[in-house]
Amino acid sequence: MSKQLKGTKTAENLMKAFAGECQARTRYTYYASVAKKEGFLQIADIFIETAENEKEHAKVFMKQLLKYGMDGEVVVINNAGYPVAYADTLKNLQYAADGEKEEWSDLYQGFAKTAEEEGFADIAAVFKNVAKVEEKHEARYRKLHKNVQEHTVFKKNGKVYWKCNNCGHVLESLEAPPKCPVCDHGREHFEVWVENY
Repeated sequence: MSKQLKGTKTAENLMKAFAGECQARTRYTYYASVAKKEGFLQIADIFIETAENEKEHAKVFMKQLLKYGMDGEVVVINNAGYPVAYADTLKNLQYAADGEKEEWSDLYQGFAKTAEEEGFADIAAVFKNVAKVEEKHEARYRKLHKNVQEHTVFKKNGKVYWKCNNCGHVLESLEAPPKCPVCDHGREHFEVWVENY
Protein backbone atom coordinates (compact mmCIF):
# COMPACT_ATOMS: atom_id res chain seq x y z
CA MET A 1 0.00 0.00 0.00
CA SER A 2 1.33 3.40 -0.89
CA LYS A 3 -0.67 5.41 1.65
CA GLN A 4 0.81 5.62 5.15
CA LEU A 5 -1.54 4.44 7.93
CA LYS A 6 0.91 4.81 10.81
CA GLY A 7 0.20 7.86 12.95
CA THR A 8 -3.28 8.45 11.56
CA LYS A 9 -6.53 8.67 13.47
CA THR A 10 -7.72 5.74 11.33
CA ALA A 11 -4.93 3.52 12.70
CA GLU A 12 -5.97 4.45 16.23
CA ASN A 13 -9.63 3.80 15.39
CA LEU A 14 -8.79 0.38 13.97
CA MET A 15 -7.01 -0.49 17.22
CA LYS A 16 -9.93 0.86 19.28
CA ALA A 17 -12.27 -1.30 17.22
CA PHE A 18 -9.96 -4.31 17.61
CA ALA A 19 -9.81 -3.85 21.40
CA GLY A 20 -13.56 -3.27 21.59
CA GLU A 21 -14.36 -6.43 19.66
CA CYS A 22 -11.93 -8.47 21.79
CA GLN A 23 -13.46 -7.30 25.06
CA ALA A 24 -17.00 -7.81 23.72
CA ARG A 25 -16.07 -11.36 22.76
CA THR A 26 -14.81 -12.06 26.27
CA ARG A 27 -17.88 -10.52 27.92
CA TYR A 28 -20.17 -12.59 25.69
CA THR A 29 -18.43 -15.80 26.74
CA TYR A 30 -18.98 -14.77 30.37
CA TYR A 31 -22.62 -13.98 29.58
CA ALA A 32 -23.01 -17.42 27.99
CA SER A 33 -21.91 -19.07 31.24
CA VAL A 34 -24.47 -17.05 33.20
CA ALA A 35 -27.25 -17.86 30.72
CA LYS A 36 -26.40 -21.55 30.87
CA LYS A 37 -26.49 -21.55 34.68
CA GLU A 38 -29.88 -19.80 34.57
CA GLY A 39 -31.27 -22.44 32.19
CA PHE A 40 -31.22 -20.38 28.99
CA LEU A 41 -29.20 -22.73 26.78
CA GLN A 42 -30.31 -21.20 23.48
CA ILE A 43 -29.34 -17.74 24.71
CA ALA A 44 -26.00 -19.13 25.88
CA ASP A 45 -25.45 -20.55 22.39
CA ILE A 46 -26.32 -17.19 20.84
CA PHE A 47 -23.83 -15.43 23.11
CA ILE A 48 -21.15 -17.92 22.02
CA GLU A 49 -22.06 -17.53 18.34
CA THR A 50 -21.91 -13.76 18.65
CA ALA A 51 -18.61 -13.99 20.53
CA GLU A 52 -17.20 -15.88 17.55
CA ASN A 53 -18.54 -13.16 15.23
CA GLU A 54 -16.79 -10.53 17.36
CA LYS A 55 -13.54 -12.50 17.16
CA GLU A 56 -13.78 -12.36 13.38
CA HIS A 57 -14.53 -8.63 13.46
CA ALA A 58 -11.40 -8.10 15.55
CA LYS A 59 -9.45 -10.11 12.99
CA VAL A 60 -10.83 -7.98 10.15
CA PHE A 61 -9.64 -4.81 11.90
CA MET A 62 -6.22 -6.32 12.63
CA LYS A 63 -5.89 -7.34 8.97
CA GLN A 64 -6.43 -3.73 7.93
CA LEU A 65 -3.54 -2.65 10.14
CA LEU A 66 -1.36 -5.42 8.73
CA LYS A 67 -2.36 -4.62 5.15
CA TYR A 68 -0.85 -1.17 5.60
CA GLY A 69 2.46 -2.47 6.99
CA MET A 70 1.79 -1.99 10.70
CA ASP A 71 3.12 -5.40 11.78
CA GLY A 72 5.26 -4.95 14.90
CA GLU A 73 4.10 -1.37 15.48
CA VAL A 74 2.48 -0.07 18.66
CA VAL A 75 -0.74 1.89 18.29
CA VAL A 76 -1.59 4.11 21.25
CA ILE A 77 -5.29 4.39 22.03
CA ASN A 78 -6.52 7.69 23.46
CA ASN A 79 -9.94 8.46 24.91
CA ALA A 80 -11.39 4.96 24.77
CA GLY A 81 -13.60 3.41 27.39
CA TYR A 82 -14.89 -0.12 27.79
CA PRO A 83 -17.82 -1.19 29.98
CA VAL A 84 -17.75 -3.04 33.26
CA ALA A 85 -20.97 -4.96 32.74
CA TYR A 86 -21.68 -8.40 34.18
CA ALA A 87 -24.93 -9.46 35.84
CA ASP A 88 -27.85 -11.82 35.24
CA THR A 89 -29.01 -12.82 31.76
CA LEU A 90 -31.65 -10.11 31.52
CA LYS A 91 -29.16 -7.34 32.31
CA ASN A 92 -26.43 -8.97 30.23
CA LEU A 93 -28.73 -8.96 27.19
CA GLN A 94 -29.40 -5.25 27.80
CA TYR A 95 -25.67 -4.54 28.13
CA ALA A 96 -24.97 -6.49 24.94
CA ALA A 97 -27.72 -4.73 22.96
CA ASP A 98 -26.56 -1.31 24.15
CA GLY A 99 -22.95 -2.08 23.24
CA GLU A 100 -23.89 -3.31 19.79
CA LYS A 101 -25.99 -0.19 19.22
CA GLU A 102 -23.12 2.08 20.20
CA GLU A 103 -20.83 0.25 17.78
CA TRP A 104 -23.07 0.36 14.72
CA SER A 105 -24.83 3.70 15.21
CA ASP A 106 -22.02 5.82 16.60
CA LEU A 107 -18.49 4.43 16.77
CA TYR A 108 -18.16 2.69 13.42
CA GLN A 109 -20.01 5.43 11.56
CA GLY A 110 -17.57 7.98 12.98
CA PHE A 111 -14.59 5.74 12.29
CA ALA A 112 -15.75 5.30 8.68
CA LYS A 113 -16.10 9.07 8.25
CA THR A 114 -12.59 9.65 9.59
CA ALA A 115 -11.16 6.92 7.34
CA GLU A 116 -12.80 8.53 4.30
CA GLU A 117 -11.47 11.97 5.29
CA GLU A 118 -7.96 10.51 5.66
CA GLY A 119 -8.17 8.80 2.26
CA PHE A 120 -8.78 5.22 3.38
CA ALA A 121 -11.99 4.41 1.50
CA ASP A 122 -11.29 0.66 1.80
CA ILE A 123 -11.09 0.88 5.60
CA ALA A 124 -14.21 3.06 5.70
CA ALA A 125 -16.05 0.29 3.83
CA VAL A 126 -14.88 -2.27 6.39
CA PHE A 127 -16.24 -0.17 9.27
CA LYS A 128 -19.56 0.27 7.47
CA ASN A 129 -19.89 -3.44 6.70
CA VAL A 130 -19.12 -4.53 10.26
CA ALA A 131 -21.62 -1.92 11.49
CA LYS A 132 -24.35 -3.70 9.49
CA VAL A 133 -23.62 -6.94 11.35
CA GLU A 134 -23.61 -5.18 14.72
CA GLU A 135 -27.04 -3.72 13.95
CA LYS A 136 -28.39 -7.27 13.49
CA HIS A 137 -26.71 -8.32 16.75
CA GLU A 138 -28.45 -5.49 18.58
CA ALA A 139 -31.86 -6.46 17.18
CA ARG A 140 -31.38 -10.10 18.18
CA TYR A 141 -30.29 -9.19 21.71
CA ARG A 142 -33.29 -6.87 22.10
CA LYS A 143 -35.67 -9.68 21.05
CA LEU A 144 -34.05 -12.08 23.49
CA HIS A 145 -34.16 -9.46 26.24
CA LYS A 146 -37.89 -9.01 25.64
CA ASN A 147 -38.43 -12.79 25.80
CA VAL A 148 -36.61 -13.08 29.14
CA GLN A 149 -38.31 -9.98 30.56
CA GLU A 150 -41.78 -11.16 29.54
CA HIS A 151 -41.12 -14.78 30.52
CA THR A 152 -41.75 -15.96 26.96
CA VAL A 153 -38.52 -17.87 26.37
CA PHE A 154 -40.32 -21.15 27.03
CA LYS A 155 -43.94 -20.05 26.67
CA LYS A 156 -45.59 -18.31 23.70
CA ASN A 157 -48.99 -16.67 23.14
CA GLY A 158 -49.93 -19.14 20.41
CA LYS A 159 -49.00 -22.70 19.58
CA VAL A 160 -45.51 -23.16 18.16
CA TYR A 161 -43.25 -26.09 17.51
CA TRP A 162 -40.72 -26.79 20.26
CA LYS A 163 -37.60 -28.82 19.56
CA CYS A 164 -35.50 -30.64 22.13
CA ASN A 165 -31.91 -29.87 21.21
CA ASN A 166 -30.75 -33.02 22.96
CA CYS A 167 -32.70 -35.71 21.10
CA GLY A 168 -34.48 -33.78 18.33
CA HIS A 169 -38.04 -34.44 19.52
CA VAL A 170 -40.50 -31.84 18.15
CA LEU A 171 -43.93 -31.08 19.60
CA GLU A 172 -46.58 -28.42 19.10
CA SER A 173 -47.63 -26.53 22.22
CA LEU A 174 -48.02 -23.12 23.85
CA GLU A 175 -44.99 -23.85 25.99
CA ALA A 176 -42.01 -26.14 26.20
CA PRO A 177 -42.64 -29.16 28.43
CA PRO A 178 -40.92 -29.36 31.83
CA LYS A 179 -39.14 -32.48 30.53
CA CYS A 180 -38.70 -33.97 27.09
CA PRO A 181 -41.07 -36.96 26.74
CA VAL A 182 -38.41 -38.80 24.74
CA CYS A 183 -35.09 -38.24 26.53
CA ASP A 184 -36.14 -36.73 29.90
CA HIS A 185 -33.92 -33.66 29.47
CA GLY A 186 -35.25 -30.49 31.10
CA ARG A 187 -37.06 -27.52 29.61
CA GLU A 188 -33.82 -25.61 29.15
CA HIS A 189 -32.99 -27.92 26.22
CA PHE A 190 -36.02 -26.72 24.22
CA GLU A 191 -36.25 -23.85 21.79
CA VAL A 192 -38.77 -22.74 19.21
CA TRP A 193 -38.22 -24.87 16.12
CA VAL A 194 -37.88 -22.97 12.87
CA GLU A 195 -37.02 -24.46 9.52
CA ASN A 196 -35.37 -21.78 7.45
CA TYR A 197 -33.88 -23.86 4.67
